[in-house]
Amino acid sequence: MALWKETGSNPSPSASGTSAAGSSSTVTEITNRPAAAAEPPAADTARRAPPRAAGAESVIAAELAIEGKIVGGGDVRIAGRFKGDVQVDGNFRIEPGARLEGQVRAGVVVIGGELQGNIDAAKQVDVLATGVIIGDVKAASITVAAGSRMRGHVEFGWDDKQAAVELKGSSRSA
Repeated sequence: MALWKETGSNPSPSASGTSAAGSSSTVTEITNRPAAAAEPPAADTARRAPPRAAGAESVIAAELAIEGKIVGGGDVRIAGRFKGDVQVDGNFRIEPGARLEGQVRAGVVVIGGELQGNIDAAKQVDVLATGVIIGDVKAASITVAAGSRMRGHVEFGWDDKQAAVELKGSSRSA
């Protein structure tokens, strides 16, 4: 996804690396590249905005503190501070020393920093030795390293369909 628009041969300020305005749904790390005057504009745009690779991830760097909402596909990694909810189809990671205040919904969640909020419907949650969770966790599977800390309620090993069937079965036998 390109976060800039070129007109003619003059690239916008974000294309030259001075600043970039992200969309409201994702925060993306931008690699600064000098504009190549010898290439045609279409080839230059294609070179700097390749299609999203399977291993690509959006990053909130350690020096940043952001408030908002992250929604979309792909992977997201937070190394700084973020206040708001995160809902991604891919993987989500909070690096050691990072902090998130908000709800998380993602396929795989790795907590190395601090999360103050709930994790909902994750396939896998990994809490690293440096990880701290203050909130509830609901996941199919959870791995907790020695030294990590958590305060909240945990549900794992259940999927929504299985839980609904077992609740109906237990209410009939009672």
